[in-house]
Parts: sequence; structure tokens; C-alpha cells
Amino acid sequence: MARQTRAERRARREARERSGAAERPRDGQPAMRPRDGQPAVRPAVQPVTSQPGRQVPGSGAKRFIGESIGELRKVEWPGQNQVIQGTVVVIIACVIIGTYLYFADQAFSKLVSKVLLGQ
Repeated sequence: MARQTRAERRARREARERSGAAERPRDGQPAMRPRDGQPAVRPAVQPVTSQPGRQVPGSGAKRFIGESIGELRKVEWPGQNQVIQGTVVVIIACVIIGTYLYFADQAFSKLVSKVLLGQ
């Protein structure tokens, strides 16, 4: 079967739109595209919104606190040994970085004062 020309495709589409066949699915099945057999894209359904000044029951501070407690129960809390090890690692890292920054500051302050400022 030869490929359809653009004019033939347009004519076929117009005829289908006039007959309304594309919008009427058969027996509760989704409408099908003519060539590839894929379901046609349906327009998104707009969600029903509540009235602007109306509060939904169960919302607000009470719901927030309840959900927060539920999430905190799921947390795997560290033991005492893990807390101590983590603290020691942070202190050692701070000492190493602080020492590096001290010596870098001393070196660059002499470099800046002698080379750039000419003193």
C-alpha cells in the first residue's frame, strides 16, 4: 500500500472530524488513532477545587504534627558509639583544615606584603 499524500491525510482527517468518529469510542473502549492503534490522548480532567475560604477537615497544625511524629518514628536514630565517632571525625577534620588555613595565611601574608606591597 502506497503512503498517503498530505492532501489525502487532511481530507481523511476532515471527514473523520465531520462524522465525529474520533470522539465516539466503541463499547467503552478508548478512541484509537487511525494508523498506529495507540489510544488517543484525552484532555486532562480538571480537579475539583474547594471553595476559597473553606478549610478541609484534618488540615492545619494538628495534621502537620501528626505527620511529623509519624515521620520521626521512621528515622533510624544513631547509637551512642556512632554519635561519638561522628563527633571525633568532625573535630579532627576541623583541626586539619584550621591548621592548613593558618599556614596558608602566614605564607600568603608574607607574599602579599613583600611582592605586591613592596615592603
